[in-house]
Amino acid sequence: MTPDRIARRIALASIFISASLAAAKISIGLKADSAAVISDGLESAGDVLASGLVLFGLSMAAKPPDAEHPYGHGRVETLTGLIVGMMLISAGALICYGSTERAFDLKHAPASFAIWPVLASIIVKGNLWWAKLRLSRKIRSEALRADAWNDGVDTLSGCTALLGVGITLLNPDRFIWADHAGGALVGLIVIFLGAHVVRDTTLQLMDTMPEARAMQQIKSAALSVPGALGIEKCFARKTGLKYHVDLHLEVDPGMTVYESHQIASRVRDRIREELDWVADVLVHVEPHMLATISDRPHGKP
Repeated sequence: MTPDRIARRIALASIFISASLAAAKISIGLKADSAAVISDGLESAGDVLASGLVLFGLSMAAKPPDAEHPYGHGRVETLTGLIVGMMLISAGALICYGSTERAFDLKHAPASFAIWPVLASIIVKGNLWWAKLRLSRKIRSEALRADAWNDGVDTLSGCTALLGVGITLLNPDRFIWADHAGGALVGLIVIFLGAHVVRDTTLQLMDTMPEARAMQQIKSAALSVPGALGIEKCFARKTGLKYHVDLHLEVDPGMTVYESHQIASRVRDRIREELDWVADVLVHVEPHMLATISDRPHGKP
């Protein structure tokens, strides 16, 4: 099974898991009168929509290129990651507002059974976070990585909610505010992560170059082809799960157009063979300057 199919299955499973956890935390949080647990449940409810968007993005990114989209449909996957980040910011702001508003209407401490759905969520979401993060790095999926950090925030918010409820139960008369403070802190954590996701996906949409190590791998693969004498320029941009490369390759200026075309084709094939994260390579042939100078008559500029 291909990694993108595995990613889609994980996103689908995450929808059902998040929906179950959200229903449990919200219903039990209401019965136990715990602002922190309700806030955590609302965050899990947002995960349902986020995972649905990720599933849609991964499905669209898997579609092959067509006449209107020669670079494929990968940008849909990046856009869904951006939407997930914006959703996180909005959800975090609403959670902060709700918890702060209720803090001025303190009546009694939450019931102790409020902690059980939060404990279950911490365990389940922690495992989902780790699985999605590993797979997102493997297939270079921004949407799945955003969803992974969404689960990571859910794990952290669960710990925060558990801490808030626990402090309140420890001494209800003195720390009754801790439950609401925990809910507000959950919201701040969600806002912070959402901003981080928005920043990363925006950089991808702006065609930000990959890290220097990745660019060096592209150049090394190109120069390993016999006849490839140098690289004048090399650019790469991400479209979905993979990168498209623009390469200006230097060859012997004395060779024929056909010979230089053959070298360019081998360079393209070599890069795609060695680097599975490269979708395609556009090679533009340039004369190698040192070879040009060495072929000139002595003493002439």
